[in-house]
Amino acid sequence: MADLFSDAWMKSYMDQWNSESDLSGALEKIGFNSVIAYGFDGEDTPRGYLNVVNGKVADAGIYDGQELSWDIRASFDNWNKWLAKPPGMMGLGMAYTSRKMKFNVGDYGAMIKDPRMAGPFIKSFTVMGRA
Repeated sequence: MADLFSDAWMKSYMDQWNSESDLSGALEKIGFNSVIAYGFDGEDTPRGYLNVVNGKVADAGIYDGQELSWDIRASFDNWNKWLAKPPGMMGLGMAYTSRKMKFNVGDYGAMIKDPRMAGPFIKSFTVMGRA
């Protein structure tokens, strides 16, 4: 497995995302477009990004200054824990309220209240674990 959020890892995540209809297909139905970045808490910039166009990832790789819709951060240990055992709705809520998962950009509250986005967000952790 490539290093977490490396170029190779992000491209593998892109392939897994695009092949998972419960994720890309669900987001395609709502015309979801976003640039989503991932990284480690405490670092100045995220490590990797996905450019999602109409539910599918059109591009992925090392973050290099893209304008972000979402910037999701956590510790290395927490990312690895969630990749090994993807969290459900309750687990994500606990991670967010305990500040183990931080949204430097993006509105977690608005997203998680919209079932059209909450389900795919939860599914993204399962897909991430296959990258």
